[in-house]
Amino acid sequence: MLKRVFLLAVFLIFLQLPWVKAQPEQDTTWDFGRIKFGEVAKHVFVYKNDSAVDLNIKGTNASCGCMVSKVDKEKLAPGEEANLEVAFNSFGYSGEVRQFVYLNTDSRDNPVVKFTIKADVKK
Repeated sequence: MLKRVFLLAVFLIFLQLPWVKAQPEQDTTWDFGRIKFGEVAKHVFVYKNDSAVDLNIKGTNASCGCMVSKVDKEKLAPGEEANLEVAFNSFGYSGEVRQFVYLNTDSRDNPVVKFTIKADVKK
């Protein structure tokens, strides 16, 4: 019995270590809903550094030339947030669209964070 209590205590302590963090639960998907053909839709994602160490943001990439993205900070202290602004140009699209923006960081556990935008483009 004492051995089980000891193992449980060790396990619970292990979960509190800064490098044993699960994927942060953050809003990484945005649905613009129905938008008009040619409209430029914008959204700002908020990304929080949920780790116990400083996080450096190396930049962003988009899955297509239809999207522009920028982040307002390059370094985040633990608990600090950055805004990731995304603009989707619907010109040339019709129907349901799904595109991605990738936030590149120096995190060992999660170096690339994928953000998804959705839209239903109507002419």
